Amino acid sequence: MTAQATSRSGDFTSNLGRIYGIYTGGFAAFIILVAILERAGVPNQILGYMFVGFTVLVYAFIGIVSRTVQVSEYYVAGRKVPAFYNGMATGADWMSGASFVGMAGSLFLLGYDGLAFVLGWTGGYVLVAVLVAPFLRKFGAYTVPDFLAARYGGNTARMLGVMVLLACSFTYVVAQIFATGLIAQRFLGMDFVVAVYVGLLGILVCSMLGGMRAVTWTQVAQYIVLIVAYLVPVVILSAKKFGLPIPQLTYGSAIAEITALEQSFVAKGLATEAVMAAKAHTTPFNSYSPANYFALILCLMVGTASLPHVLMRYFTTPSVRDARMSVAWSLLFIFLLYFTAPAYAAFSKLEVYSTLIGKNVADMPAWVFTYGKLGLVTICGKAADSVATITAACQALPGHAGVLRLQDFGINTDVVVLSTPEIAGLPYVIAGLVAAGGLAAALSTADGLLLAIANALSHDIYYKMIDKNAPTARRLIVSRVLLVVVAVAAAWTASKRPADILAMVSWAFSLAAAGLFPALVLGIWDKRTNRAGAIAGIIAGFGICLFYLVVTRYFPGHGAAYFGMSSLLNPVTGAPLVDVAKALAAPNGMETWVAGTHPLASKVGWFNMNNISSAIFGLPVGFIVMFAVSRLTAAPSQELQDFVDNCRRPRGGTIMEEKTS
Repeated sequence: MTAQATSRSGDFTSNLGRIYGIYTGGFAAFIILVAILERAGVPNQILGYMFVGFTVLVYAFIGIVSRTVQVSEYYVAGRKVPAFYNGMATGADWMSGASFVGMAGSLFLLGYDGLAFVLGWTGGYVLVAVLVAPFLRKFGAYTVPDFLAARYGGNTARMLGVMVLLACSFTYVVAQIFATGLIAQRFLGMDFVVAVYVGLLGILVCSMLGGMRAVTWTQVAQYIVLIVAYLVPVVILSAKKFGLPIPQLTYGSAIAEITALEQSFVAKGLATEAVMAAKAHTTPFNSYSPANYFALILCLMVGTASLPHVLMRYFTTPSVRDARMSVAWSLLFIFLLYFTAPAYAAFSKLEVYSTLIGKNVADMPAWVFTYGKLGLVTICGKAADSVATITAACQALPGHAGVLRLQDFGINTDVVVLSTPEIAGLPYVIAGLVAAGGLAAALSTADGLLLAIANALSHDIYYKMIDKNAPTARRLIVSRVLLVVVAVAAAWTASKRPADILAMVSWAFSLAAAGLFPALVLGIWDKRTNRAGAIAGIIAGFGICLFYLVVTRYFPGHGAAYFGMSSLLNPVTGAPLVDVAKALAAPNGMETWVAGTHPLASKVGWFNMNNISSAIFGLPVGFIVMFAVSRLTAAPSQELQDFVDNCRRPRGGTIMEEKTS
């Protein structure tokens, strides 16, 4: 790196507070401008384009000015990112479209059981800080497979690491691009497929030219947008409803009102006892059995400590100490959103219960039809695309009085956050702000994921296994080309509207947990673990996890017929969810690659365990196989054991230094 480039980089990092302070002030001024324009009568669609366009252009500007031709800058931002800003970037990287868009929605529908996601995803950062991140930073890797190759020797462990990385990261990035399409479809009035590819352009312009350097500084900007967008609506609702603009403190009052309304619905005949038992907001284990609830928390925690795009963020800090501090800042910035998510869900549910349930079906507010036309709100079992449709649907139900009951209303988890400002009758500027926040969340995570995939392919496969003498320019060209190829493939997959966005994200966590966590933890904390053990453990753990996930979801008939799987049980009654024998006897019983509507899809398994927690099988298998095979085969060399000791020492320089030219 030239002295001039080093000086410019130093000037930039020393002025970060001033730069992002100006950016935040400018964003606040822009919100005020949009609010003034709304009052002046500017159409909502134009305001929506302004919100999305302004924020994406800012991200693009940061991405372009952060372009680089230096390998260390492209892969790890030159290892110069201060802990505070890396924590903020990690918060944005972590606060995916699924978290921003889907978290409060899951809490809305699942109530108490939805807290498993909050506990698992937040608690995982404790494992990151204690067991993994600082030690990977000491090693000095560019990628997670890089560490596996150095720790276990040879390219077999590297290749397996890349395979696991691709499986979990691609699944995850599809969910992010899906979220960008959903937001652009609603707020820009685009066709969903077109919206997906427009979102893809926004993702690529942030990451393609500058790699990790561009992604880091873009993610800091995106975190500011997404946290403001998430907090503002629920702060307004809290102040409006209870006179106190701190939703975390008024959350209890909102829950009390929800509980009172639920009881009144039963008394007025607007909900049956059975429906209320399954939907009560504060009752635990309505959706997950206790075993499934805690298994999900465990899988999400361990998956967090294993996801390559999360661990990559800690490769960018100046030192091991900064990596630890960065995890602490990450937890704070993530906490701000996750501590608010339950309140967001409660206030949204309170608005729905207060303004919809018990009202005439013909008098539904406009937002119901806005989202109903997108197939995201249903009434009486039909998409709420018009008054005529829902009126006819409700009239077709025996004994329906034309008044909306609790069991008549359905809302997709992915639109609760986006629709809450409209549900509460807030100005459109707030809805546009939320859309910009959701887009920032999805773009930031997609950038990190695509970079993790492209870097693994270009660095671990191309540079480390195909052409070890490749010059810097060619390595960066290969990485950028692969970034585009992977991004287009993910966008194409997202355009096919795959299954529930939150389920897809949870699959990624289980795959990462089973495939990478045992190898990372034992690689750092057990000097006796060797190459044979690591390879066997990764194959066994990841294989069992993937098998369980794929068979229960796409080949459930074969799982029940040949692999000893039985029906999952209703968490409330304990009754089987499906009659397996009857389902297998049906003409479609043994179909393969079944749709989510298949009677057995995700309803069979081992030990009544949901496939969302499939790592509960792969994780212990991975650890046991890795430990046992390592003890039955030759110990690693003394040199390698000294390497492990060195990784665990916080002091001293980076172990591995890459060539940069």
